[in-house]
Amino acid sequence: MDRPTASDTEPRRYTPSHIGKLAWPIILSNLSVPLLGLVDTAVVGHLPDSRYLAAVTLGATLFSFLYWGFGFLRMGTTGLTSQAVGRESDSDVRLLLAQSLVMAGAIGVALILLAEPLISLGLWLLDGSAVATALASDYAHIRIFSAPAVLANYAILGWFIGQQRTRITLAILLLTNGVNILLDLIFVVGFGFASDGVAWASLIADYSALAFGLWRVAVHWRTLGGSLSREALRSLSRYAELIRVNQHLFVRTLGLLFAQAFFTAQAANFGDTVLAANAVLLQFIMLTSFALDGFANAAEALTGRSVGKRAWDDFGDAVRAAAKLSVAVAGAAMLIFAVGGDALVALLTDLPEVRAAAADYLPWMVAMPAIAVWSYLLDGVFIGATESRAMRDTVWLAIACYLPTWWLTQGFGNHGLWLSFLLFTAVRSASLGACYFHYRRTRWTATPTT
Repeated sequence: MDRPTASDTEPRRYTPSHIGKLAWPIILSNLSVPLLGLVDTAVVGHLPDSRYLAAVTLGATLFSFLYWGFGFLRMGTTGLTSQAVGRESDSDVRLLLAQSLVMAGAIGVALILLAEPLISLGLWLLDGSAVATALASDYAHIRIFSAPAVLANYAILGWFIGQQRTRITLAILLLTNGVNILLDLIFVVGFGFASDGVAWASLIADYSALAFGLWRVAVHWRTLGGSLSREALRSLSRYAELIRVNQHLFVRTLGLLFAQAFFTAQAANFGDTVLAANAVLLQFIMLTSFALDGFANAAEALTGRSVGKRAWDDFGDAVRAAAKLSVAVAGAAMLIFAVGGDALVALLTDLPEVRAAAADYLPWMVAMPAIAVWSYLLDGVFIGATESRAMRDTVWLAIACYLPTWWLTQGFGNHGLWLSFLLFTAVRSASLGACYFHYRRTRWTATPTT
């Protein structure tokens, strides 16, 4: 028989304290991501020719979009694993990881086989200089071989988050970024490699993290009950639920990527100063999202477990607890941006024209956390409940409002662009909220209504 995978010390109902314990390792690991970007920039930025920094920027942007597009392997695995934990089915917990790793390996190999057209198309769309694009191509042809490791790591991270083992995810991500930073320094500063040294550092770090993650899986595997059915692993029909969840998440992610790329592309039309000012403001919004993502990831694990148990009181408690912490952090971010926004901008740039432009658009950054907090939180709830269709539909509904608003407000310049992006976020939050209350009455309750 399977045995419960949850800790015996876990409370029956969820509180902000429980959410916080799950969220802090994720928040801390998220904060290591911009640190890696800063180190990449710093080591390459001190090389004698700026083309190397341009090449790394182009290559890193390409892979951020390419790999994030397959982030469903993390999210889908988390939701389904947390529900299996709620059902107390260790056999399903085992099977979900194995299935996710099979999918990650297959997609990773496909990306390597399709490397030439993917890299050529991606760099053409990024439209860098001829010299920087040639160096970025060399970078990309090295980095593409990390695809199986990156995608497998997504699956492993999702599997551990679904079991509320967030400290293990912290260890994996800190190892990835730590090894990457160390090898950046060795290859570029020590050995004198250029942009290709950064690519090799990332490649080795990704496989190092995979080795560590698989070791942690092996340790945890021995504590699980049940068994892995090889027949189920080979049966395509047993992948149906994983494919259903992941296909909606994939289309949803494409929508988010489009919305962000469109914002950047339109900002570029207003000149380098406005583009730089927007980039600075978005950095602080991204930092806020790292904290809010931590609470959303905790909500994924707890709401998914509640769905698996059919424990709807626990489900509601988890959402309320995550909401309290999310709103508190969003409010604190708004206060910090309102009071110290100019000082924060000055930390990232000393160019007076960029600082002046950023000050002009600062109110949009102040408003964003109050609007975005609900989309982050509810994404976590819907991932845990594996209602990915609603996530897909609400993103594209938001895009359907975003583009006409941008077209109508072009006369307002960058303010119109920010208004459009804020509306995109608001529609996402509002439509997800509407779906949440509808599902809470009709599906996520012991007494469903029609």
